[in-house]
Amino acid sequence: MPTEIPNSEHIEFKERFIERYEKLTNFNEFKKYSLSFLRRSIRVNTIKISINDLKKRLEKNWALEQIPWCNEGFYIEHIKKERRDIGNLIEHPLGYFYTQEAASMIPPIVLEPKENDIVLDMAASPGSKTTQLASIMKNKGLLIANDYTTKRIKPLSLNIQRCGITNCIITLMQGQWFKKSNIEFDKILVDAPCSGTGTIRKSLKTLRIWNPNMVKRLSITQKQLIETAFNILKQNGTLVYSTCSLEPEENEAVVDFLLNKYENAELEEIRLSNIKRSEPILEFENNKYNGEIKKCLRIWPQDNDTEGFFVAKIIKNR
Repeated sequence: MPTEIPNSEHIEFKERFIERYEKLTNFNEFKKYSLSFLRRSIRVNTIKISINDLKKRLEKNWALEQIPWCNEGFYIEHIKKERRDIGNLIEHPLGYFYTQEAASMIPPIVLEPKENDIVLDMAASPGSKTTQLASIMKNKGLLIANDYTTKRIKPLSLNIQRCGITNCIITLMQGQWFKKSNIEFDKILVDAPCSGTGTIRKSLKTLRIWNPNMVKRLSITQKQLIETAFNILKQNGTLVYSTCSLEPEENEAVVDFLLNKYENAELEEIRLSNIKRSEPILEFENNKYNGEIKKCLRIWPQDNDTEGFFVAKIIKNR
């Protein structure tokens, strides 16, 4: 069972939020997990060290539990429960591991970049998925990591350097501008800016700033990003769209928009072993979405005791 955040009974959910989420899931379970501590997890940076070598370095003081869907991923807990500051371990600044939430590891795994691919991470900061993509690519091929403000570029560049990545170029611009780049990509990840309702247990301020108008505004940007990505994708290329939101308008509705506009956009079913999933939302508030969306991956916090996440895998045919 998850460990409840102290004084969580005093944390309020907006009435409109409750009404909305009672239509989408078991709200009591969602609330229980959203107001509990998130398990710490790390991903081994195999560019610098092997999985076994890092385990040997850490296992004297730290218990490691394999994350079922990621070979390089581990839940981590101090053996004597005296410490939680895994970022202060010497292995962290050395770039031997990246502190990354378990569900966040899914999109790069689904994208499956190859060593010689040209890959774009359209909204890359702070670099968790960028560094994971580079690791999967074995530091080969070409990886472009983009974000849209200098404030966001700073942690991205620091993490890329720390992890010893040399196949990566950093760009600074709105993701929508790539439509003028005249570059075509084999693989694209759009881990879109979102309302973050799947990450309440990591950031309680999400509850304070949430409102339906914000969700609608974000969905406009998300549709622009996914359409731009699809247009610069090579024929037979792969696009992964993901968010840490649980809002249908930011997830199923965005994918539905792309499928309805482009006949050559095809969803591929996401097959991951040892993961619990919930059914994608095919109808919400008088909106019916394309039946193919059942192939997407929707994860609530209560499914696997992680953050909530949504992932879609799209192939560009013809």
